[in-house]
Amino acid sequence: MESSPHNWYLYIIRCADNSLYTGITIDLERRFQEHSAQGPLTAKYLRGRAPLKLVYSTFVGNKSDASKEEYRIKQLSKKAKEALIRIGA
Repeated sequence: MESSPHNWYLYIIRCADNSLYTGITIDLERRFQEHSAQGPLTAKYLRGRAPLKLVYSTFVGNKSDASKEEYRIKQLSKKAKEALIRIGA
């Protein structure tokens, strides 16, 4: 089944070292499993930082909106990201 161009999600993962990773995907469960598996589909930043915990996710819309929101979140300080996680939890 092909995915709709309008079902993108933004997510934040907390690493074992307490750092945060932000990404976007159309399949949140699959992408988190890929990261957790620490295999070839894992984001380079996350390699060796397991165990991972999905701490935030939100529906964003289309890929363009998701990319813009990902960029915006990545520019935030860790303190601001932690506040976002608390609000969204």
